[in-house]
Amino acid sequence: MKEKPLVTIVMGSDSDFSVMEETGKTLDEFGVTYEYKVTSAHRSPDQAVTFAKGLFDRGIKVVIAGASYSAHLPGVLASHTTLPVIGVPLDASPLKGMEALFSMGQMPPGVPVATVTIGKAGAKNAALFAVEILATNDERLQKLLKDHRAQIAASVEEKDKNVRNS
Repeated sequence: MKEKPLVTIVMGSDSDFSVMEETGKTLDEFGVTYEYKVTSAHRSPDQAVTFAKGLFDRGIKVVIAGASYSAHLPGVLASHTTLPVIGVPLDASPLKGMEALFSMGQMPPGVPVATVTIGKAGAKNAALFAVEILATNDERLQKLLKDHRAQIAASVEEKDKNVRNS
């Protein structure tokens, strides 16, 4: 039997998968279960609202939503659930994701959307942020995060040695 997902990764179009798959890859590194969902705040609004309203009862703990252009998807989902929503601005538009970044970062008071950087780096950071949220009640994830940070620090130190020895 497949474990129930703790995180849902939502995107407005299947063309967003090439970026949002980074979220899943990162969650895999920490052994966090997740699911993917395609729904649109504009093209399938009823489906998006129904999906958001059912997340809590399904046991989802964190929502990660990628969107481009006007980037309403994270805000629509956040307005219909009390779960934490992390928005990933996607660079699929002529403005290369800047409008999505501003849209997500300018949510009105009372309906927060945590917003990460644009594109694949944001998709990865969204997963790491979700792991941090989950780690508040999970010692295994706390340890994995500490180990991850130690690996990052060691990598920087190694690169520093290589530069200084050149």
